[in-house]
Amino acid sequence: MKILLPVDGSEHSARVARHVIRMVHGCADYQILLLNVQPPIDAPELRGHMPAREIEAMQESRGGDAIASARTLLDAAGVAYVPEVALGPVAESIARLAAERQCEAIVMGSHGAGALTSALVGSVTAQVIRHAQCPVTVVK
Repeated sequence: MKILLPVDGSEHSARVARHVIRMVHGCADYQILLLNVQPPIDAPELRGHMPAREIEAMQESRGGDAIASARTLLDAAGVAYVPEVALGPVAESIARLAAERQCEAIVMGSHGAGALTSALVGSVTAQVIRHAQCPVTVVK
């Protein structure tokens, strides 16, 4: 089974990672793509002062930070995974990458970090459910 595990660095994402660890425990044939998607930055004040490549590097660094806690949990459990940071619209990127990588499932949280982000990520989850071509498991 090939599972896409999108995370945002929140405690809720850690709960989802622990759920995936339990899912694959004892399974010999699985692959996990651990993913963080950084949304585009269109702030003119930032774009006017930083080259696009520096902004992308900053986003990739943030993405690396966002997957760190899930990596720690997966490593401690001895669960193999492939980490990836993507840049783009979050829901669309998750659904697209799941299809491109031929994932059989997406396992993601119902909410993310912080109150405002939580509302937005809830919206992202709903969009992923609509756009994904594979089953989506939402962990509360």
